Amino acid sequence: MSEKRIDMYIGSMEYFELAPNLKICRILNGMWQVAGGHGLIDSKVAIEEMVKYHNAGFTTWDLADIYGPAEDFIGAFRHRLPEQELHNVQALTKWVPEPQRVTQQIAQSSVERSLKRMGVSSLDLVQFHWWDYNNQYYIDAMKYLSGLRNESKIIKNVGLTNFDTERMQIMVKDVGLKEIVSNQVQYSIVDRRPEIKMSRFCRDNNISLLAYGTICGGLMSERYLGKPEPSLYELDTASLRKYKRMIDAWGGWKLFQELLSILHQIAEKHIVGIANIATRYILDRPAVAGVIIGVRLGIVDHRGDNSRVFNFRLDKDDRSSIEEVSKKSNDLFDAIGDCGDEYRRR
Repeated sequence: MSEKRIDMYIGSMEYFELAPNLKICRILNGMWQVAGGHGLIDSKVAIEEMVKYHNAGFTTWDLADIYGPAEDFIGAFRHRLPEQELHNVQALTKWVPEPQRVTQQIAQSSVERSLKRMGVSSLDLVQFHWWDYNNQYYIDAMKYLSGLRNESKIIKNVGLTNFDTERMQIMVKDVGLKEIVSNQVQYSIVDRRPEIKMSRFCRDNNISLLAYGTICGGLMSERYLGKPEPSLYELDTASLRKYKRMIDAWGGWKLFQELLSILHQIAEKHIVGIANIATRYILDRPAVAGVIIGVRLGIVDHRGDNSRVFNFRLDKDDRSSIEEVSKKSNDLFDAIGDCGDEYRRR
């Protein structure tokens, strides 16, 4: 790992240099929840909550052009901050086009729309997602994004979302897109697919991982410890339903309870919560720059809970206990495929 990527500590927070011009908080505020399926979000209250997250040191936001009003929320939130604070905000958006012919004009218009919604002159990071590998316009799209970064400067950095290792190799090695700084993928104690091929490729090519799904939408918490298996009806958010299906593929509810029990023991030892242990474990994995934890703005506040992640370290015994449970699970790489394959047909 190069020197520019060494963790930096300011107060009780951890930061990571994703690129020379982009330092992020290692717990990112995920805005997928504002797109729906996670409770009604009041926009006025949401903006007030965003200011509170920022003031608590959680300065990095993960969003997308398809996450409902997320980009508009960033624009309104920035408007609420004192001018001297604006440079401390990191807003990492995504471009998620339909898998069809992509032109330079389409790419530029999409980026300009995000600029306008977010109220900025350049985007900190555009994370590109593509639904269908059989449609190879994704290579053209990435070339256009790279051009907007290198020539017009309306993008500061370019990254990926849910790309597999094979396609990353094509873009970096075959096409020569060396400026990719990150790939956002699902990564948790339950879903360890990035460790099969992707982590090594990222480390070898100076690319960082941004992990989501790390606490399985909230299933990895005391709320579900020692509880009977919930029905889909009882799981009241889209995230809970999504990650319950992942747990089913991983090994089922009984094994998950065994994992929660071990995490609870470790959490009590460090005087933190289960979610903190799950987050810290992934933050310590190779190539991981940060973990994205969803924020249900105005509904649930996890600022205090999340900050505890930076106040302890797992020891060898902690990690060994987690590994022992993980050995009993199914191999999700065999069951699902590489990172992002759950969004595509195999």
